This record gives sequence, structure tokens and C-alpha cells, in this order.
Amino acid sequence: MARRIPPLNPLRVFEVVARTQNLTVAARELHVSQSAVSRQVGVLETYLGVELFRRERHGVVLTRIGRSYADQVVPAFETIATATEKLTKVSSQGSLRVRTYTTFAAKWLIPRLPDFRLKHPDIEVRITNGVPDVDFDRDGVDVAIQFGDGNWPRVHTDLLFHDEIEPVCSPAYLKREARKQGPDVLLRKRLLVSQYRRTDWEDWLRANRLEEKSSEAESMSFSSSILTWQAALDGLGVAIGQTALLLPELESGQLVRPFNRPLCRTKSHYLVRPQVQRESRKVMMFRDWLLESAAQTDSQLASQG
Repeated sequence: MARRIPPLNPLRVFEVVARTQNLTVAARELHVSQSAVSRQVGVLETYLGVELFRRERHGVVLTRIGRSYADQVVPAFETIATATEKLTKVSSQGSLRVRTYTTFAAKWLIPRLPDFRLKHPDIEVRITNGVPDVDFDRDGVDVAIQFGDGNWPRVHTDLLFHDEIEPVCSPAYLKREARKQGPDVLLRKRLLVSQYRRTDWEDWLRANRLEEKSSEAESMSFSSSILTWQAALDGLGVAIGQTALLLPELESGQLVRPFNRPLCRTKSHYLVRPQVQRESRKVMMFRDWLLESAAQTDSQLASQG
């Protein structure tokens, strides 16, 4: 049998009037007129078929039935209010929980966090790692930074920057292996491959019509891009670099771009937020800061080109 629940708006008005014992005070709390409060009480009395208040010269007084009803309804609304307060505190207060993948966190986000901390010392950022697309119900985070085409269901996305890739190596390796033969000779040497982004070499070679030159190249594989780039820094071969994540190494000269032929991929880095989310201060501050930092990276990429 279905439970019988009265109209919730009149019930809410009844709760406030019963708690305050004053129509004027109740109207002020509910931000409506006193006559509107009286009408809603009347709707509830008609629905229940009982008189809940006696209208007296100096205000309203609960009837015996009304008092008995209020003894159960008022605590129920208090329970709802407490539960709502707890829920909103979890999402709007405390640390900001950010989910992203290890390479992005280590090479781009973490080096910039001191700047965010300086600007917003009251917001603690907690980073968790994960490669699969975020599930905000499952993962328990406020925002995520992930890589893809931006077409994910039930989320808001902000484009940070595009995925620009090209070969990189150490200056010493370039000098030792290429000498006076030109950079194409590197494609016959050792290609360093990240298993997570194992199609990058194929995509870049195809885009530049250099597949044949690499047909006899040796390859060395690593489980992550960070390890692959470290191998390039140590002179083990040529790796495909994500330019935006390697700007410090490129600007310092630790890595060089022997071909200077960047390829802009169709996928990009995005800030991802739940489609339904309280616009908390911590999320908005982080979003604004992140977009500003990403714009600076875009400017650096343009100057590199």
C-alpha cells in the first residue's frame, strides 16, 4: 500500500508555524506574505480533514490534534535539515579533491600547485591518480583532469590545452647519433615507446610520411610516459614528447626537438566537473586558476613554435 504523504509545501509551512507559534515570524522565515502562510495552512487542513490551529485574537494556537502532529513533523524536518547540512558541508568545505593521471600530475599540475597555494592558502588540494574516465559517484572527488575528446556524459568540461606531440631527445644523444647526417637518421636508431601512449610514434610518423625511415628501428618500451622521457633525458634514444608537459626540459635545453615538426592531436586535456554540483568557492577558485595556468602554457607553446 502506497504511503500517504501530504503536499510538501503546505507541510513545510505548517512546520515553521508550529515551531514559531507566530504567523508573522513564520512568513519572515519563509520569505512570503502572512496571507500566503495562512492559505498554505488551510490547504493542509483541507487535505487532512482536521483543524491544526485555532485562530485567536492575538495569533494562532495549535489544536490538540495539531500539537500531536507537530510533535512528529517538526523533528522530521530537523532530521532533513541536519542531513542536508552534512551533505553540503562535504561538497563545499574541506579539501579540494582532484583526480588525474600520474604523468599529468607529476609533469604539469604539481609543479604549479605552489602558485595556487600562494593565492589560496585556505584551500587544501588532494590529488588522486587514475587512468580510466572519472565516475564522480564512484571516485569521490570534486573535479578531475582527464585526456580525451571532451564528450563525456553528465559532466561539464573546460578545455585546458590540446595534445601536441613530437620526438624529443637529449642534446648529447642528438650530437652523438645524428652528427652531420641530419635528424632522419635517428629514426633508424632506438625509439622509446610509452605503453600507455603506444600509438604516438605511429601517428607522428604517418603524419610526416616517415614510416619507411623507421622500419628497421629498435624500440624500447616503458610502462609510462614519465619513464620514457627519463630514458630520453639519459640518452637512451628518441621519445615522443607531449610538448605542454615537457616545457621546462625544452626551455632549459635538457631535451631538444630534432625535427621541429609538432603534431596537434584531436584529443586534449580537460577539467571535468559533475553536471550537477554546488558551485562551491573551492571548485570555482581552482577552475579559474587552472584555466589561467593553462592559458600560460598555450602562450609558451606558441612561442616554442
